[in-house]
Amino acid sequence: MTKTKLKVGCQTFTWEMLGKAWTGGPDDLLNAIDDGGYAGIEITDTMIGHYADRPAEFATALDARGLALVSFAFGSKSGFTLKEALEGDLEAARRWVGFAANFPGALVSIGSATVVSDGPRQDKFAISAEFYNRAAEIGRKAGVDVAVHPSSHHNTLLFDRADYDTIFALLDPDLVGWVPDTGHILRGHKDMLDTLRTHRDRIRYIHLKDVDAKGTWAMLGKGVCDTPAVIEIAGTAPHFTGWLVLEEESDTAAADPAGAVKTNRQTMRSYGA
Repeated sequence: MTKTKLKVGCQTFTWEMLGKAWTGGPDDLLNAIDDGGYAGIEITDTMIGHYADRPAEFATALDARGLALVSFAFGSKSGFTLKEALEGDLEAARRWVGFAANFPGALVSIGSATVVSDGPRQDKFAISAEFYNRAAEIGRKAGVDVAVHPSSHHNTLLFDRADYDTIFALLDPDLVGWVPDTGHILRGHKDMLDTLRTHRDRIRYIHLKDVDAKGTWAMLGKGVCDTPAVIEIAGTAPHFTGWLVLEEESDTAAADPAGAVKTNRQTMRSYGA
């Protein structure tokens, strides 16, 4: 049994996968996520659209659908691994922390490098850690919790277990949280549950995604992710907010984003959430 009430949110990347084929806007996302039966949304800087400088209007749009803002997520072309981009990246952090501050309980989730910049790879950990720590200090002053969200794409900085251990050793545990992504962890290394247990004190909320045995994205419940075990571990994490955010990257979602996220919400009900 989890100590924290579970809440199920949706991440918008599913629609972003469509690229130029996506002609909708943030209200379309809110409508589809509301229709899918979700309680909240994790929105991104690339999908916030006309609400980017209108947090009060976004709050009204959320309220009209009974949705909460779980988190505001953003990344950077620098991958947060370029020293010369640090100040610009921090300015972006100030902007989105300021946006999230209008939504009580909302976090800011910051991605990791999906393609590491040129230069010694090991040096990039120190650059990224400096950014995450300083961004989280900006969040602390604004009353907004900040967390890192590692990914497992080609040439990413945070891929395998050694990378996770390296970056966490450089991050202030009192400042920087963690948004584990089950699919990305499974793609990078096999010890997903041990990774979650080892760093559970950093967990703020969970990105639930599934992959098959070869690491190819799969619909939730159709791959190798042990979702009940993930939920159990999260429930023992001292800073877990209760949010399970579903993010879908399978071919099924690329073909029918709204249908895929609705199916995933139904799948979560079979897990009691």
